[in-house]
This record gives sequence, C-alpha cells and structure tokens, in this order.
Amino acid sequence: MKSSVKLIPMIVLFCIAGVFAEDWPQYLGPSRNSISAQKGILRSWPEKGPEELWTVTLGRGFGGPVAKDGRIYLLDRDDKVGDNLRCLDLSKGKELWNFAYNAPGSVMFPGSRSVPTVDGNNVYSCGHNGDLYCININIHKPVWNKNVWKDFGGDRIPMWAITQNPLIYGDLLILASQAPQAGVVAYEKLTGNVKWSTPPLGPVGYVSPAIVKVSRQDHVVMITASGGFPGSSGSGGKVVGIDPLTGKTLWEYTNWQCMIPVPSAVDAGEGRVLITGGYKAGAAMIKVERKADGTYGVTELYKNPDFGAHTQPPVLYNGYFYAQYSTNERKDGMVCMSIDGQIKWKTGRSPLFDKGGSILADGMLLSTDGSSKLYLIEPDPSAFKPIASAELLKEGGTGSSNDPIASSVGGATQNWAPLALVDGKLLIRDQGQLKCFKVAQ
Repeated sequence: MKSSVKLIPMIVLFCIAGVFAEDWPQYLGPSRNSISAQKGILRSWPEKGPEELWTVTLGRGFGGPVAKDGRIYLLDRDDKVGDNLRCLDLSKGKELWNFAYNAPGSVMFPGSRSVPTVDGNNVYSCGHNGDLYCININIHKPVWNKNVWKDFGGDRIPMWAITQNPLIYGDLLILASQAPQAGVVAYEKLTGNVKWSTPPLGPVGYVSPAIVKVSRQDHVVMITASGGFPGSSGSGGKVVGIDPLTGKTLWEYTNWQCMIPVPSAVDAGEGRVLITGGYKAGAAMIKVERKADGTYGVTELYKNPDFGAHTQPPVLYNGYFYAQYSTNERKDGMVCMSIDGQIKWKTGRSPLFDKGGSILADGMLLSTDGSSKLYLIEPDPSAFKPIASAELLKEGGTGSSNDPIASSVGGATQNWAPLALVDGKLLIRDQGQLKCFKVAQ
C-alpha cells in the first residue's frame, strides 16, 4: 500500500508531462492535421513577441522542421551541392549531426521543399530531386535510399521540384511518385522494398498523400493536378481513395480541378473529405460511403470558390475551417468557413495572410502570415479575433534575388514553411533562419 501511494503522483506527473511534451514527428504534427495537444498557450506577449530562445542560420527553402525526443530534424539545401538533413538540439539549437548528399539543381523558388518524418530509430526524408532516404538517428547513416521520381521513369525534374512529406502507415512509408510509371508508392519502411504502387494517376502536382477515415477504414487520399501549365502533361485531375495496405484504388472523384495542387486532403469526419487549392480551384467537400456490396460511392456535398488554400491545408476546429486563401489571383487573407460550406469571414488584405503556417493548440491558432509576422488568434466563426502579433521573421526569399517572375507572384519574403510545436516551443523557419520561441507556460 505504501508503494501505491508513492506511485499515484508519479503517474499523474508522467501523464501531464506526456501531454506537454508531445512530439511533432511529421508534417502537420502527430495526427497530420496541424493540431497539437499542447496546453498552457500564453494569452499575452511582450511588445516584441514571445521569448526567443535561439536562432540557427539556414539555407533558403520551405521545408519545415519536425521534433522527437528533444531533437529537431530539418532538410536544408544548397542548390549547387545538394540536400542536407540536419539534426539539432531542441533546447539550444546546437547542431548534433547532419547527413548531406549530392543533389544539385535549381528551380524557381529555390531551396528545400519537404518535411521529414521521424519513426522509431529512423528519420525519413525526400529531397528536391526525389532522393528518398531512411537514416538511422543513432549512427547517422543511411539504412536505405531510393529515388521516388527516377525509379519510376521520371526524367526532367518537375517545374517546382519534388515536394513530398513522407507518410508512415504501420510498416509502410507512403509517398506520391507522380512519375510516368507510378502515382502513389508504398515502401517497406525498414528495407525500402516496394510493397505496392498505383498506376499513374495524372499530371504532376505537389500534394502529399493523406489518411482519411471512411466507414471506419483508413484510406490514402491523393489529389492530382489537372494539368495545363508548363512541365505537366495531359489534363483532367482527380481525387483518389486508395487501400493503404494493397494500393488498390477504392474510389475516384473527378469534379475538382486545380492546375497546381499543393494542400493535402482534410479528414472532415463522417466520411467527408475537404479538398482545397489555389489557381481558382477553391474548395470541394465530398462524402465517401461504403455500399452494401463492399464498393465505395462518392457524393459531392458542395463546391465553394470563395474558400481554398494555396500551400497548406485548412485547420478544422469546432465545425469550422480556417485557411490562408491568398493566391496569384486573389488576396482573401485568412478565411473562416463552416463545415457546410458557408463563408463566415475573411481578413482580405487587413491583415493579409499569404501561404503562412498555422497550428491549433489549447483553443488558439498560432499563425504566421507568410511574410514577417506571427499571430495568436482566437478561432471564432463570428469574427477574426487576433489576440497578439509580433514581427519575428526576416525577408530573404526569391523576391530579394534576381528572379522577377518569382518576385512578382511570391513577394519578397516567402516565409511559407510549416510550423512545429513541441514542449511549449514554436519552431519557425524563414528564408534564412530557424527560430525557436517560447509560446506556452
């Protein structure tokens, strides 16, 4: 009995610490939906913003960080040399080790693209040219490597390079090759052996596969491009549901077209899937249901051109979606839409949110504006409710170089990387630095 009394507070403390120090092991967080279990988010900031704990210099790019067991993993890049997977200490930002490999080449909006995934003793990363590596985090050496593009008949790198954020599903590692010989590919995560691959699904886009629950079953959902832009071939575009264990196509939806899709699908619950994009694509909500014969049917619930997302998918909270819907054609800023497709508000240019990252934690949104500011926002369908904001990020994007096209459509700053939140620390990458801020008690 005496031992039991001592164990109770230890268990309680362990549970509290487990919630507070939740890892951020993959793109968009533990559940791949930009939602964190972090509690104690600070409701007020000093005038200069939340406390900055450290800053690390980086090469230019858009690949965000992940964190696990007090270590940060981030894909950095030098276009003249290649990719560099870096491991940093979460508490101080000190580099602990790196793994670099040759992968030269440059595209418009240069730099790294993808977010790594940490699972067990390995970190998985897909680089600019399609180089897929499984690296042991203890010995800092590759376990295996493939090329998700060239291995399936890919030749010239797509217009904006390969953008894939690896998805772990059980014993599998799933990515979209989008090459001439394969659409989506599943590898055995410990060996790199191909477990399955789908036939080609359509023109090249920049979407990573997502997991959506349909009739209590997991489906891999992939969005393809409609074509019609340089570097693509064919036309059409579709959304495909795939069996994650076999690669079998379970259903298709073909009434949503986006020339250059980037955001992954969002699981809206009850078999509903929200699809968003830029380039006048807007949003579509579909519902997928299993029929009596075991096949699946797709119903389009609505389409709305006044809600969408250019780079990162919307965040769903209490029946409302929050997204940054600023594209080449429109500047709607942050937009709130109900789950049934009704626009509740949009910030427009005051303030402008343009391809920044967002994380929902403790009932609050932490959002960068794609330029220089971090905002603390109370998500409320009645109005845009900023609680605090601060200028924290620097310019340094393509707009400051000699690329007039990229500058005109992307602006001077281009701080578009996904965020990470772990142990009360918010990790933000701009175009020259990785910064760590204390945002929770």
